[in-house]
Amino acid sequence: MTQAGPSVGPLAQAGPSVGPLAPAGPSVGPVTPAGPSVGAGTPAFPRPVAVTGAAVVLTWGVRLLDRRDALPGGGRRWVRVNHRGDEVTLVEGVALAIGTAAPLALVEPASAAAVLLAAGGGAVDDLAGDTGVKGLRGHLGALRRGRVTTGALKVAVLVTAGALAAFEADRCRGRGASTLAAAGVVAGAANLANLLDLRPGRTLKVGLLVGLPLARTQPAAAACSGAALAALPDDLGSRSMLGDTGANAVGAALGVAAVRELSPRARWTCLAALAGLTLLSERVSFSRVIDATPVLRQLDRWGRR
Repeated sequence: MTQAGPSVGPLAQAGPSVGPLAPAGPSVGPVTPAGPSVGAGTPAFPRPVAVTGAAVVLTWGVRLLDRRDALPGGGRRWVRVNHRGDEVTLVEGVALAIGTAAPLALVEPASAAAVLLAAGGGAVDDLAGDTGVKGLRGHLGALRRGRVTTGALKVAVLVTAGALAAFEADRCRGRGASTLAAAGVVAGAANLANLLDLRPGRTLKVGLLVGLPLARTQPAAAACSGAALAALPDDLGSRSMLGDTGANAVGAALGVAAVRELSPRARWTCLAALAGLTLLSERVSFSRVIDATPVLRQLDRWGRR
């Protein structure tokens, strides 16, 4: 009977026999990499190429309607004289805004709304703006005297667009002080893009330099890059201009992409840089600085007619 004890020994080895089942757990492991993509704040969205391609097609489509004189309200009201004295159309800006916002609305509706708001504020300035008041200082000065200019109205619209985009961007990560910085980045980027739009292709080139690296993970950057690529040839050829409508749309879209990509601390750094450049523009001509810097001058003039 005492030998019955050892006979239990083989049963004790039954425990280790369960061991081979343990590797079944790691088989779940390959699924986990999906988690970090959400944690990083990168939403699942159609392939960047699809978003970019849709933006290209829509931008071209609006331009085609203009060439066929099929735009609601007609295209003549968007015609202006550029820095060389040539007549050009601002419909490019309308086309870019629609080309950016429409595909973006399918994946980030609030971001698309922010882009359209910024573009709408620019459109008011394009169609009914007071050309006698220039710069942020001029518009704020007029406001202090009790006069509301279209530029001041545009500032309010850009701030609203920034707040909308920022509050939605932080809906999951939690809103806080950096949300205010995010709103400022979107509004500031929209305004800075407009300040740069003094020569053919300048804002679009800057937009592509900023947008293309972000396009892989940020729908707003992918859509904006596609629309910018579609608009660039005519802009460089001085056949059309972004106007405030298009420049604000470019800046707002890139601002949205940036705040969704940046950490809270980086948002504040970005906001400080945008504020500094905006204040600098009141005293320094960006065009003069670019023309005096060989590398910037060459890049700025590349592709122009």
